[in-house]
Amino acid sequence: LKAGGVAGVCVDLILFPLDTVKTRLQSPQGFRKAGGFRGIYAGVPSTAIGSFPNAAAFFITYENVKSVLPHGSSSYLSPATHMVAASLGEVVACLIRVPSEVVKQRAQVSPSSSTLRILSHTLYHEGIQGLYRGYKSTVLREIPFSLVQFPLWESLKDLWSWKQGHVVDSWQSAVCGAFAGGFAAAVTTPLDVAKTRIMLAKAGSSNARGNVLAALGGVWRTQGLSGLFAGVVPRMAAISLGGFIFLGTYEKTRQLLL
Repeated sequence: LKAGGVAGVCVDLILFPLDTVKTRLQSPQGFRKAGGFRGIYAGVPSTAIGSFPNAAAFFITYENVKSVLPHGSSSYLSPATHMVAASLGEVVACLIRVPSEVVKQRAQVSPSSSTLRILSHTLYHEGIQGLYRGYKSTVLREIPFSLVQFPLWESLKDLWSWKQGHVVDSWQSAVCGAFAGGFAAAVTTPLDVAKTRIMLAKAGSSNARGNVLAALGGVWRTQGLSGLFAGVVPRMAAISLGGFIFLGTYEKTRQLLL
């Protein structure tokens, strides 16, 4: 819990400006109208509050599921174990992440409004379900992301450990995390675009219903392939750096505590 929480807070707060740029590039009104480079830390209180419990929930689930599933020395079972553990971790973590993400993204594209004002406005007009708009699309983004990132991260660590004859250091784990995160970020960007459109959609609109395929179809019809991969560069940069900080900090904090 402590290792995951510390890692989550570090990465989310350090890389928040890149996340804001990515969100504004993906927003329906476009980068400039969404705020451009102004108010780059808009929505940061939501992230600061949600980051620790979100990351802690993920790693508690991930490590516990990994410990009860068979993996042993069978190399063919390890990736499947990591995939299942990471997927279940994301389902649990999204219960905390999605409300925080909804408020954060709306603040990022409305830098003149405070986080508290956006939260109260969402609750007044949409209720609790408004805070969970995009839960399905977030899970549908995070599970494929984790299916790529975590088995790749674990495999790279195992390969590096085998090459040097001892378990990887925390900085080596961070390098593996950066590569795994960047690759996973690139291939799942269209799902991230759909999630952003659903969370930012006006209440009552077609995207507000949360249909991921419909959101992807709308982006494809209006903006084509470039629209589906909007924000891919800052997303890859943020998640590569995030993977380095997040997984490296997690390993280091875990080593210190154990």
